Amino acid sequence: MNDRTSYRRPRFLAPLREHLRDTLWFAPTLGLIGSVALWVGVSELDFALVRYLQDAGEFEVVADFTSITDELQTIVTTISSAMMTFIGVVFSISLVAVQMASGQLTPRVVRIFVRSRISKATLTVFLGTFLFSLLVLTSYESESDPKLVKSVPFVQSALTLFLVGVSLVLFIAYVSSTLRLMQVGPVADRIARESLREVLRQPTGGKDAVDIPAESARISYHGRPGVLRDVNVAWLVRVARRNGIVLRLIPRVGDYVVPGTPVLAVHGEAGRELKAVGLTASVGTERATSQDIGFGLRQLSDIALRALSPAVNDPTTAVQCLDRIVLLLSTMARLPLGTAYHRDAKGAVRLVQEVPGWTDLVDLGLAEIRGASIGSPQVTRRLMAALDDLMLLTSAERREPLLRHRELMAQAVARTVPEAAEREFALRPDRQGIG
Repeated sequence: MNDRTSYRRPRFLAPLREHLRDTLWFAPTLGLIGSVALWVGVSELDFALVRYLQDAGEFEVVADFTSITDELQTIVTTISSAMMTFIGVVFSISLVAVQMASGQLTPRVVRIFVRSRISKATLTVFLGTFLFSLLVLTSYESESDPKLVKSVPFVQSALTLFLVGVSLVLFIAYVSSTLRLMQVGPVADRIARESLREVLRQPTGGKDAVDIPAESARISYHGRPGVLRDVNVAWLVRVARRNGIVLRLIPRVGDYVVPGTPVLAVHGEAGRELKAVGLTASVGTERATSQDIGFGLRQLSDIALRALSPAVNDPTTAVQCLDRIVLLLSTMARLPLGTAYHRDAKGAVRLVQEVPGWTDLVDLGLAEIRGASIGSPQVTRRLMAALDDLMLLTSAERREPLLRHRELMAQAVARTVPEAAEREFALRPDRQGIG
């Protein structure tokens, strides 16, 4: 068996977790709910503290607490007003950063800002602090007699000050993180890291095909049209195991599907449980990294192509993208690609999934950049060095697409560069392009 068996078995909630990471509303909503729950608990603590002091006859302590309520109320009121200003600043920085990154790099990098943990944490804490401070203001009383006071929001006010301190620290981290994500290097690194995690997480096929039963039925997709983002692998494997069949995913993850498109092929005798199995396909407006091992190469190629356009003319950015493309391809070069076989706990194949092969991935990462790099010696030299490095890391049967790209590069340079010395210079391998 040549396919990988050491990958982490998919979990039922893994697709839901990935979808929630692609949203910006989930974390702030949880933060608001948590703020309300925190205020309820802390207000009960303040109420219990005052009642304990009154029962113990410590009316002077209660009076001391009551005497500073006016100052605390003023501070909390100022905090609630300031937090709205901070929230506006965060939104402004986010919108400007997203606009600049999508314009200079590619619109596909917007999802990096949406998935940024520091951005979500900052917005969540800011909104939570604002709501908490408003709730604390409702806890202040006008009663000054220590024997009649029911609650003094002393702990609530102290916690509000603590949340402000946390907000300031997160604001500094947020600005630093946002500035880094506006640079091509950190963005390319983030794309490469996410893609590497997905590549190493997914099972990949082997050279030897697995015998599966004959196809008996097909299940069509019924829903809104869009890009196939992922499927619930764990649930499909369980359904296939219960019915004693093998399911085959017909479209690739990343394909655009429309209602009526066959999504799954059933190999073996179909059962009743398969009526709603097509609902496990998640469709969105854009591709996602989850289960899509080629999307990282697509993003890096898009950034490099925009950098090589006449309007931008930034070959150094293209070289930085090529560095990460080589990283991804060098990792994929050691993996058996093609058809992925998802197995159940007993090792039986239950789900067959088509994934891009080695030639597809090489063409995705290099073809368009090669075509746009003619006339930029910095990029052609880096591309030739990349091909040399990949040739050393791949087996003999996988060198054909690399040799093809090398030959096409040489032919293109020969057609466009008349001087022999310039041709030799443009085709000389250099990992830094031109120093």
